[in-house]
Amino acid sequence: MIVDKKIERKEQSKVKLSVTVSKDYAKQEYQGLLKEYAKKAQIKGFRPGKVPPAVLEKKFGDSLRAEAMQKILESSLGTIFEEIEERPLPYTQPELDEAPELQFESDLSFSVTYDVYPEFEAGDYKGLTLESPNIQVTDADLDRELKAIQDQNAIVMDKDGGLVENSDVVSIDYAVLDDTDAPIEGEQRSDYSFTVGSGMNVFGIDEDVIGMKIDETKVVDKSWPEDFEDKELAGTSKRISVTIKSIRQRDLPEIDDELAQDVSDEYETLDDLKKDIRDRLEKTAESRSREQMVRSLVDQILEKTEIEIPESMVRAELENSWRNFLGQFGGNEQQILGLLQAQGRGKEEFLEEWRDGAVSRLKSQLLTQKLIEREGVEADEAEIDAYIAEQAESSSMTFEEVKDHYAKNNMLDYVRHEVQERKLFDALISESTVKKGKKTSLMDALGRND
Repeated sequence: MIVDKKIERKEQSKVKLSVTVSKDYAKQEYQGLLKEYAKKAQIKGFRPGKVPPAVLEKKFGDSLRAEAMQKILESSLGTIFEEIEERPLPYTQPELDEAPELQFESDLSFSVTYDVYPEFEAGDYKGLTLESPNIQVTDADLDRELKAIQDQNAIVMDKDGGLVENSDVVSIDYAVLDDTDAPIEGEQRSDYSFTVGSGMNVFGIDEDVIGMKIDETKVVDKSWPEDFEDKELAGTSKRISVTIKSIRQRDLPEIDDELAQDVSDEYETLDDLKKDIRDRLEKTAESRSREQMVRSLVDQILEKTEIEIPESMVRAELENSWRNFLGQFGGNEQQILGLLQAQGRGKEEFLEEWRDGAVSRLKSQLLTQKLIEREGVEADEAEIDAYIAEQAESSSMTFEEVKDHYAKNNMLDYVRHEVQERKLFDALISESTVKKGKKTSLMDALGRND
C-alpha cells in the first residue's frame, strides 16, 4: 500500500509527512467503493444491485472519487502513524498541503502538515546553585490564623435601632444616578450585602455607609483614579443612591479554651489548637520553600533549553484555562460572555492575557517529563500508596476512599507522575548547592500580608 514516506521537521514543532500510495491500492479502494454502491444504488431503469459501474461513475463520479480519496488518506495515514514516532498531537488534525487528484496511471502522492510534541535537549540540570527561602512561622502568622478561626465562629445577629459600624454586615439597595438624579437602567441592585470595612463591595462605599441607619437613604459621589485596579471604574465618577435595608453585627467569640473545643473535639485547650496550627503552618512553610526551589531549578534549566511550543498546544492549554475559569463561576459560558461583553471585554482578550503563563507552564511540563525519562525515574506501588496515604491524612477521607476516588476518576497515572516528579526534584535539589535565603514570614512568602 505505502510505496514511500518521508518525514521532514519544520519550525514551531511542525512535521511535514510526504506519502506515496501505490496506484494498485488506490484503484482497488475506488473499485471496492463502486461495488459497494452498486449493491445499494437505486437508479431508474436498473434493478437494485444491478447498476453497471460505468453508470455510477457517470452519475456520481466526482463524489465517488472524493470519498475514495478520503478513505485512502485515512487508511494510509492510520497505518503510518502506527509505525512512526512523529504522530500528531491528540488535539490536532493533519492538514493536506494540497488536495491530490485520484488517478490510476501512476502512484498517488500527497503530503500533510501537523503539530507534534517538541523535540529538544535539556540544558545542564545538575550541580546548580539554589536559594532555600528561610520562611519563618511568626506569632503574627499564628495570630492571623486564630483571628480567621474566630471570624468563622462568629455569630451574626440583627442590629435593631443601631447605626452602621465597621465590621457590620449590611444589606443595601443601590442605584447609579444620571445627571438628573434619575436611576440609570441596568445599574441598580436590591438586597446587596457586604461586610463594612472589608472593601469587598462594588463601589468601595465602606466609609460612606458608616453612621447610617435602617431605611436611611444617602447619595454618594465617588471618583476613581485612572490607574484604579478595576478597569471598568478607572477614571470615572458616579453618583450613587444608597438605602440601608438591614444591619447585622458580628458577635466574635473569645479566643480561649472554649473556642478551641468548639473547633474540634481533638482540642482540650487553646494551646492544643495553637500547636496544631503551628505544625500545619510549619508544613506549609516547608512546602512553600520547596516549591520556590523547584521553580528556581526549572527556570535555570529553561534558560539553557530551547523549546518550540506548537500553537495548537498553546491553544489547548488556554482552552483548559478557560474551562477552569468558567467553572469558578458556575460554568455558564453564555452568561459569563455576556458579563464580559458588558465590560467591553471578550474571551479572546482573556486568552491573550493568559498566553505567556500558558507557554511557561507547557515548557515546564515538557522539561519535567524529559528529565523524568532521561533519569529513568520510576514510581512503584509502595511509593504510590505512600502518596495516597499523605492525601488521606490531610483530608477527612480514609486511604481506601482516596485510592478508590483516584481509580474511579482514572487518576492513578496522574498520581504516578506526581510521585515521579517529586522524586526527580528531590534528587536534583540534593545534587545542587543550596544556600540559605533571608528570613521572611510565612504570610509574606505566600503574598498575603496586606
